[in-house]
Amino acid sequence: MIKIYFLTALCFLMLFSCKDDEKIEGVKVESSFVNFDINAVPYTKLSTYSFFTGELKNLTPSSKVIPYEPASSLFTDYASKKRFVWMPEGTKATYDADDKTLNFPVGTVLIKSFYYTTIQPNNTTKIIETRLMIRKSSGWIFAEYLWNDDQTEANLITGTDFTSGSSKNITFKKENNNVITTDYRIPSESECFACHKLNNKPVPIGVKPQNLNTGYPYSGGIKNQLQKLVDEGYLVSYPSNIVSTVNYRDTSKPVDIRLRSYLDINCAHCHQQNARCDYRAIRLSFSQTADLANMGVCVNADEPIDQSLEKIITPGNHNKSVMNFRLNSVDESNRMPLLGRTVVHDEGVALLQQWINSLNQSCP
Repeated sequence: MIKIYFLTALCFLMLFSCKDDEKIEGVKVESSFVNFDINAVPYTKLSTYSFFTGELKNLTPSSKVIPYEPASSLFTDYASKKRFVWMPEGTKATYDADDKTLNFPVGTVLIKSFYYTTIQPNNTTKIIETRLMIRKSSGWIFAEYLWNDDQTEANLITGTDFTSGSSKNITFKKENNNVITTDYRIPSESECFACHKLNNKPVPIGVKPQNLNTGYPYSGGIKNQLQKLVDEGYLVSYPSNIVSTVNYRDTSKPVDIRLRSYLDINCAHCHQQNARCDYRAIRLSFSQTADLANMGVCVNADEPIDQSLEKIITPGNHNKSVMNFRLNSVDESNRMPLLGRTVVHDEGVALLQQWINSLNQSCP
């Protein structure tokens, strides 16, 4: 009888100990494999950070390196982009306003890689550069990395290439199969600052609640990007009534909202108060362009091109609108935006023209 009780008890213990082992083995332990010393960055090689696992060129994020994508993307000579954010363990960003960059903690790194999937002649994929913005106690700093031809490493740009910038000749195919050859511009530190300047300090551009209040296809399914940051412990909270931008390519949305979203991500970082072009009449932040005067409608240009181009926006006539002229130009003395592109963004111009031609008001 004693043997029976003993065997029964032993089986009971083995049964439950096995179940406990299964539980332990099934737990997913989240840990960050990122190598980051705020006093040592920027590192000379992108791989040193361990932001990515596997082959570096695949840009597969490590644990706690979170991908994100603004509702509308900044145009950079038709380059595709992959964006990620990483923060030190135990730190969180906070919400300030719909149209203000999230308040990121010291140690935050924003990662953006620029690449093409149709480099000619064989439609190959090639990453050109990866840009980091690193939040130090003194503020944000820039670190730019140029990828080698083998796509095995990206090296920190230093010396005159960082102080003066550089160019890389590329030939790629657009979605409409048109082939474009251009000297892709890799910006200097001062050029980075020119676009990211606000109140004479460098700040990120795209990571605003209005731009991130949209779904993203994470590995576990589509989720609101702000909620994802909350779930990952990267954001304290956010309001439920954010006034948000849209994807300017989404033709189901009103054309004015699409254009305002496009101008916000491409132009507002300069055309806002205390920014590079705040001496101009227009204010192109999404939160300000519900007022058509801020868009330049019936507003005289500071520098008229000629007698037929006096208004920034002439309702109903894109050919008499200075903004259309500037978006159509690649001349450095005329083009808008001045930095970040060397070719015309045909789709952006078409959207602007569609909106201008839909206006039926008369200028006084």
